[in-house]
Amino acid sequence: MPDTPEVLFVCVHNAGRSQLAAALLQHYALGRIAVRSAGSEPAEKVNPAAAQALAEWGLDITAEVPTKLSTADVEAADVVITMGCGDTCPVFPGKRYLDWQLDDPAGRSVEHVRPIRDDIDRRVRALVSDLLDG
Repeated sequence: MPDTPEVLFVCVHNAGRSQLAAALLQHYALGRIAVRSAGSEPAEKVNPAAAQALAEWGLDITAEVPTKLSTADVEAADVVITMGCGDTCPVFPGKRYLDWQLDDPAGRSVEHVRPIRDDIDRRVRALVSDLLDG
């Protein structure tokens, strides 16, 4: 693993799960991990309930813009974490892939997004520990 590992979060719309994960990883890693996120079919904007759930913790993702997954994104990453992107994520030898099975927050209220946020938070904290301490 390089001095600054790079993590790529991938979900379908890059509007909810991957945005939550990227923001939380940036928050906990304090610049020690490069973070990107992308989607196989990006939405036009970040999921408002996901943004609200993070705002409750003082994190703001409202300015983020969902982006289209590219082969270059995957090539640049050391760890690729998929969250329901289907078979659209290219696979390259030597990359570490993790598949986080998470409910999709699309169309859900903030009450339904909070448990998803909390699950992602636990996973991200473990990932930070693994990448920086492991």
